[in-house]
Amino acid sequence: MNYFDQFAFQVYPYIAMAVFFIGSWARFDRSMYTWRTGSSQLLSSRGMRIGSNLFHVGILVVLAGHVVGLLTPHALYSVFITAHQKQLLAMGVGGVFGVLCLIGLLILLVRRLTNSRVRATGTVGDTLVLILLLVQLLLGLYTIVISTEHLDGSVMLALADWAQHIVTFRWGAADYIMGVHWVYKAHLALGMTLFLLAPFTRLVHVWSIPLSYLWRPYQVVRRRQPTLNYGPRAP
Repeated sequence: MNYFDQFAFQVYPYIAMAVFFIGSWARFDRSMYTWRTGSSQLLSSRGMRIGSNLFHVGILVVLAGHVVGLLTPHALYSVFITAHQKQLLAMGVGGVFGVLCLIGLLILLVRRLTNSRVRATGTVGDTLVLILLLVQLLLGLYTIVISTEHLDGSVMLALADWAQHIVTFRWGAADYIMGVHWVYKAHLALGMTLFLLAPFTRLVHVWSIPLSYLWRPYQVVRRRQPTLNYGPRAP
C-alpha cells in the first residue's frame, strides 16, 4: 500500500473529525452569533424556495442513506436483504434524491453568481462551499454509474468495512480502500475535507437542524377579528 492511501484513509479521517468537533465547539464558544446559515432570502426570494427545498430534501436523504448504509453491519441486514439488493436500493434512492439535490444546488449556485444583491453581501467562502458541494455531488452520482460494473455489492461492503473500522478506531481501514475505483477515493476524501472545513464556513449550521419543526404546532401571530355590522351609516 502506498503512503498516500495510508494517510488519506487511515489518518486523515481522524484529523477531519477532530477539527470538525473541536472547531465547531470553539466557534460556538467564541463566535456564537456567527452560528447561522447566512440566508439571503430577504435580499431576493427568486429561486430561493424551490432551490433550497430541493437541495435540503435531497441532501438529508442522501446523508441518511450514507450513514445507515455504511455504518450498519452486514450481519444485521443480511437476513432480510442481500448485498446485491442493498446496492440496487442504494443506487436507486441515491440516484433519485441525488438528482433532486443537484437541481436545487445548481439553482442556488446560479442565484448566488448572477444575482448582484446576493453576490454583493455574500463571501468567497459561501460560493466555495457551494462549488465543493457540487463537485462532491457529481462524484457521488458518478459512483452510481461505476457501481453498475460490480452489482454483487463487493465494493459497497468494502466501503462499509472501511467506515466501520474508522468509527471504531481500528487500524487497517485503508486496506479496504486500496483497490477501489478512484472516484470512490475522491468522493471519500472530499467528503472528509468538507467536514474539515465545516467549522469555518456556513456548513457549521448542520449542528442546528431544526427537527422540532416537524412536530411543533402552527404559530398564531394574529387572530382575525369578526366584522361587526352596525347597520347603515348616517348621512
